[in-house]
Amino acid sequence: MQALYAQLLVGLINGSFYALLSLGLAVIFGMLNIINFAHGALYMMGAFVAYFLLNLFGINYWWALLISPLVVGIFGMILERTMLKWLTGLDHLYGLLLTFGLALIIQGVFQNYFGSSGLPYSIPDQLRGGMNLGFMFLPIYRGWVVVFSLVVCLATWFLIERTRLGAYLRAATENPTLVRAFGINVPRMITLTYGLGVGLAALAGVLSAPINQVRPLMGADLIIVVFAVVVIGGMGSIMGSIITGFALGVIEGLTKYFYPEASNTVVFVLMVLVLLVKPTGLTGRAA
Repeated sequence: MQALYAQLLVGLINGSFYALLSLGLAVIFGMLNIINFAHGALYMMGAFVAYFLLNLFGINYWWALLISPLVVGIFGMILERTMLKWLTGLDHLYGLLLTFGLALIIQGVFQNYFGSSGLPYSIPDQLRGGMNLGFMFLPIYRGWVVVFSLVVCLATWFLIERTRLGAYLRAATENPTLVRAFGINVPRMITLTYGLGVGLAALAGVLSAPINQVRPLMGADLIIVVFAVVVIGGMGSIMGSIITGFALGVIEGLTKYFYPEASNTVVFVLMVLVLLVKPTGLTGRAA
């Protein structure tokens, strides 16, 4: 039973990263209609920014949780203003090809300077150690990652679905001409939305750094699974991405316990089954 609980914990940890990354993808696709294949590279950049902050400037993990998403978010906004804005109204394939090329460039630059091996990033002193729950030993940092990821995901959902700012964002994507008539700067809102999406990816990178180390290809290992999560939850569905991310992490953990050989493919098998039954995803709506 301890082995089962351990795999469930690993599944929840992975599900936290899936949820944060797929949430950022869902925000970008749902609000901007961009299939952001550079998401994994920006997740990796978030981890590297935290590593640089600690080793070059002595800025600790807690400040990195704030600074790293801001830095990567600003970088993402620059990408949107200089490249992605020209794809408005074009087929999704153009955005996918452009962001895929950006991902290869970003990963190639980091791999050229830092190689493929992982760089250590230490767990903050306040989150070291663990708790004995009786049925299992829970590392404090891993528990923190699950709780913090869930809070961030729910806060983002509330911002987009339940606030006036979120209503403006949704309206700007559906009828930008009408929103401009009310004096709202639609291009600025689109840029800020892209910055929010990639900032969530960078935040996931900071959370992942002490667990998975900082590696140039850490995003490439996750991005395909995260896209599967988004498709299963429904492209552009905020709550669907959150629920599906955590659920698939747990399912993946259970699969590693009961049938390890299928653990790397179970997400894609589920994606095929869901698309056969409901092509728009579990919570997606038909166009």
